[in-house]
Amino acid sequence: MRLTSQSRFHKLYEKILLSRFVSMLLGFILCVVLPFYIHYGFKNYYYIDQGQFNAFIISSIAFVLTHIWCNYLTNSYPGGRSAALLAPQILTVYGFCILATFLFYFPISRLILVTSGLTTLFWLHIEYILTFRMRKPKLAVVNQAKTQELIALNKKGHDIRVLETPNLNNVRYDAVVADFKSITPEWERFLTQCALNRIPVLNSEQVFESLTGRVRIRHMTENNIGSLLPSPLFEFIKTCFDWVVVLLTLPITLPLVLVTALLVKLESSGPAFFCQTRVGLGNKPFRMYKIRSMRHDVKAEHNEAFAEEDDPRVTRIGKIIRKLRIDELPQLLNILKGEMSLIGPRPEQPSFVEEYDQKIPFYSYRHVVKPGITGWAQVRYGYTSDVDEAQIKIEHDFFYIKHCSISLDFYITLLTIKTMITGFGAR
Repeated sequence: MRLTSQSRFHKLYEKILLSRFVSMLLGFILCVVLPFYIHYGFKNYYYIDQGQFNAFIISSIAFVLTHIWCNYLTNSYPGGRSAALLAPQILTVYGFCILATFLFYFPISRLILVTSGLTTLFWLHIEYILTFRMRKPKLAVVNQAKTQELIALNKKGHDIRVLETPNLNNVRYDAVVADFKSITPEWERFLTQCALNRIPVLNSEQVFESLTGRVRIRHMTENNIGSLLPSPLFEFIKTCFDWVVVLLTLPITLPLVLVTALLVKLESSGPAFFCQTRVGLGNKPFRMYKIRSMRHDVKAEHNEAFAEEDDPRVTRIGKIIRKLRIDELPQLLNILKGEMSLIGPRPEQPSFVEEYDQKIPFYSYRHVVKPGITGWAQVRYGYTSDVDEAQIKIEHDFFYIKHCSISLDFYITLLTIKTMITGFGAR
């Protein structure tokens, strides 16, 4: 859900800075036309060779795709408004374009394409800095019992103002938010007037979902469970993509797994790999593979225990491979066996599933999709150590199931790389 609206910005410079058309046009001139002009100029336009012409066309397409993609991802998902996520998206698009020219022997001036990509990288970051504060959603929330959790988000950097009376006091907002199930007639008339004045009126549950990346299901009436089922087409594409990625990366991942296994064996006694029963698709158990990161002498007795921060059971090599997620690489075999996916809810141990299923409504619904090596809950919340944290984590899993798509999977991939670099959630 896009929460920022240009309607609350009336000044000319605000409209110019937030205009998608102006951004696209100015960016095209700076990132496509200018690099071409610097290298070749326009005086000898009729003498431009095929490679130069192709470079202009491909860099134009790459810029448009990058601009649309960056705007979509940074406005569609919670936490997407981060400058750290721009560079991977830009480099991915231009990298694929350059790689394609090598694979298909396409005549092209790669100097223009590279210069255009670097300029785009610079320009989109400048644009992000200039418009960051204006793109921050400014919401007016009606003070109700079921909006208190949403109001509390104001302490986490969101611009949320509480409405005690049905009056905006001439303050411009992106939207007015309320719990539609418990609204009084007075507030209903106020919200109707807001809509007539072209101010969006939103349900608090939808806004909470958009800001937190969590979908709450505590009663059957709160959500339509069937609506959370992923489409068969998406599941088929996802399975094909998983297989392609695993097979293409095998020349890199296989030697890395073997070298890591050797280092684990040299540091401590015991097997380098271990298997553990986890619950997967359809609540069915399967054997999940990992590289051992703990001392072998305590592994068996702590087989179904949470790993704590600075856990003394973790070896020196184990700390490194946990942070970089190298210990998860053997699960590529689980993917080839059809038991897991690259991205999805992390599989839990049977004893935890049984416990959580008794305490958390609809917990087992997370098993409607294949478990993943990484997932939305992992990159947004990290590991859990009790039932309360598991409740929050399952709400992240529901968000992924409800919104699963290729773009969300790519976004999770970017956040996974960021997680590997920062070590967030590694235990």
